[in-house]
Amino acid sequence: MESFTQLVKERRSAHNFLENHPISEKELNEIFELVKLAPSAFNLQHTRYLVVLHPDLKEKVKKAAYGQHKVSTASAVIVVLGDKKAYREAAHIYEGLLALGILNKHEFEQMVGDTVSFYENRGEVFQRDEAIRNASLSAMLFMLAAKSKGWDTCPMIGFDPNELKQTLNISDPYEPVLMITVGKEKIQSRRPRGYRKPVSEFVKYL
Repeated sequence: MESFTQLVKERRSAHNFLENHPISEKELNEIFELVKLAPSAFNLQHTRYLVVLHPDLKEKVKKAAYGQHKVSTASAVIVVLGDKKAYREAAHIYEGLLALGILNKHEFEQMVGDTVSFYENRGEVFQRDEAIRNASLSAMLFMLAAKSKGWDTCPMIGFDPNELKQTLNISDPYEPVLMITVGKEKIQSRRPRGYRKPVSEFVKYL
């Protein structure tokens, strides 16, 4: 448990990265093997990831991110998407429970129907909110997993979503939730950690 405490304390938002530190698909897949265990509502796994590695494409993403320098120096740029229609995959996700005999056919059909109606009855605003909520949970685990593997990250909301969609051919039902730059932090340009409220200011026991 102490190692987790250390991991949380050492994870920081890296505002500048050392250049020429490539990250391999193998290393990224090791991170994503942990990320796939993130919680999601109804186990729908709303999150999709686009991993931008090619320098030319990173420059286009940088333009969509208002020219932020860290996009260029990062080893990879991760675009986190939320699937607004993830509930449509409920049958596919739950079919393993049916095949293993954990659910019978009636229970399976009821579980799928309840999940689909839960989302459809609440409408498009709720579906978008759910995509963002669940993708955010997954993204936080990505940053912790990356740090556990020796990589630094920075979550980013400073980008033009429409330009990003056009650049990376992102279409509905996927919602760009945030970007995460990944690399080796340039320690000498590190900023002091920002002020953190004491627990008593953000926690109330009832």
